[in-house]
Amino acid sequence: MLKPRFQVLARHAGLRARGLASTNTSRPLRRATATLLLGGTSAVVAAYFLLPDISRGAPTCDNIPLSPTHFTPAKLVSSTITSSGTKLLTVAIPPELLPQGSDLFAPIWSVFIKDDDIQVERPYTPLDGVDKNGNMRFWIKRYQHGEVSRWLCSKQVGETIEIRGPLKTWSWKDDSWDEIILISGGTGITPFYQLLRTVFSGNPSFQGRITLLHSSRTPSELPPRDVLDPLLKLAQHNPEKFRLKLFVDSCGETNGQSFTDLEMRQGRIGKDSICRALHSTPCVPWWRGLFSRDSDVSDRKILFLVCGPEQMVEAIAGPYGRNYSQGPIGGVLRSLGYKSHQVWKL
Repeated sequence: MLKPRFQVLARHAGLRARGLASTNTSRPLRRATATLLLGGTSAVVAAYFLLPDISRGAPTCDNIPLSPTHFTPAKLVSSTITSSGTKLLTVAIPPELLPQGSDLFAPIWSVFIKDDDIQVERPYTPLDGVDKNGNMRFWIKRYQHGEVSRWLCSKQVGETIEIRGPLKTWSWKDDSWDEIILISGGTGITPFYQLLRTVFSGNPSFQGRITLLHSSRTPSELPPRDVLDPLLKLAQHNPEKFRLKLFVDSCGETNGQSFTDLEMRQGRIGKDSICRALHSTPCVPWWRGLFSRDSDVSDRKILFLVCGPEQMVEAIAGPYGRNYSQGPIGGVLRSLGYKSHQVWKL
């Protein structure tokens, strides 16, 4: 299927050809003109499919530090099935290829992983960042129509995976917010796991409060215990600074696992659950805003970070813009009065 810009060009060419065909010019001239226009359109389409994409043309380098400008070979050192459609993968690059500068790995950052078979890349967020030995751990969901995710989940321990990065997804700023609400669905929890580990392990001066609202379809699709248990302990040891709330659409499917130690709420994350998560902002009726500025939340130091399936992100914070830009604020957060400077879609 042609991209929109080429569809417009093709339509324009077709209309132009039909317009010329309706004039009183000679038949040979009409044929020659139509042939040239159709040939030009075909050339544009061929160039789109055949010429290399910039990211596809990035070289592979195994002797210079990891960088967004090139791919670096990494070894898959572990692969663990965590559910019927997810895996925990650990890849490692040689420690000497880690770039210098701690700010490069400040939260939240990701890397691109390339499918060597079809030369397509997708971004993934390392759960723990990267350690001194060059290890990066990923929680990956295999999507039926996701080329890279299917390819990645098929890789065997010892095989090579090419990555490039790090690339900044969102920058942490000290003392910018009193309250941060993280809302995630499925593997969308990975950037928040990275953020929480960094904030609570290396930033003791943080004085605000963070609440993570995470949703999965069933208990069996919740994050694996290797991911969930550290978050539960973090909430237990820092009750004034961090809270974790788990939601499931249905409590039916457990795949033989026990979840009796987890507090889960059945239902999707919505307006009521977001209002309950806020430390200082009650959920007020819309009509109160007509008579009082007390309900105006746009000037408060509250930040919402949202990451997950597109339908969930749209319902909570509005749709993405073109090419996954932020787009307008919508959904639940707009109905609560929050503005663009208070919401970020990952």
